[in-house]
Amino acid sequence: MGYRILVVEDDREIRDGIGIYLKNQGYEVVKAANGEEGLTALRENEIHLAIVDIMMPVMDGVTMTMKLRESYDFPVIMLSAKSEDIDKITGLNIGADDYVTKPFAPMELIARVNSQLRRYAKYLALAGGQPAQPEEHVYAIGGLELNEDTVSLTVDGRPVRLTPLEFKILALLMKNPGRVFSAEEIYERVWNEKAITTDTIMVHIRNIREKIEINPREPKYLKVVWGIGYKIDQE
Repeated sequence: MGYRILVVEDDREIRDGIGIYLKNQGYEVVKAANGEEGLTALRENEIHLAIVDIMMPVMDGVTMTMKLRESYDFPVIMLSAKSEDIDKITGLNIGADDYVTKPFAPMELIARVNSQLRRYAKYLALAGGQPAQPEEHVYAIGGLELNEDTVSLTVDGRPVRLTPLEFKILALLMKNPGRVFSAEEIYERVWNEKAITTDTIMVHIRNIREKIEINPREPKYLKVVWGIGYKIDQE
């Protein structure tokens, strides 16, 4: 499959440089200089991954990512010249899948792109997957119903949109109700790589709670076991 990547960056030199490296890897590239141009490019092209700078004129990367997440599930990698944790958490909170701090080694960014697209390809394969024995791939706990065949979730009968990573985390927990998973174990099972940092797990868990719980501060389903990890409570 030929992947098309959107690069949204106001610095032309950085934007063009990223484009060159991506094209050398065989990817198609669409470029935009700000968030507004980026959203226009989304409407005009089929995009499989976006690399979005945070600080941009006209429309910043945070606003753009929030808007695109209303309609699109593809991976988003955010770029920022700042290294403070608050910027990383902000990006992840509004739907980004990964975060790269400037200055960065081009091959580090390429590695992140390749990794995100591998996961997205698996997500797409499930979304268009085989209709065999769906009863084995539907998991229901209370008002939650997760279907791996259609890659969908309903809460009390209402469809809820999850990002690919949120879906995989929730699927892991719902398939093992009552079992406590540490943040490290969740990371290694979902990302399929050694856990170097687990900060992103906390953010994704919070995002999932916002989508499935009536009161995220008093969760009915997704519980934290302090000092150990997370679990889905059995009804």
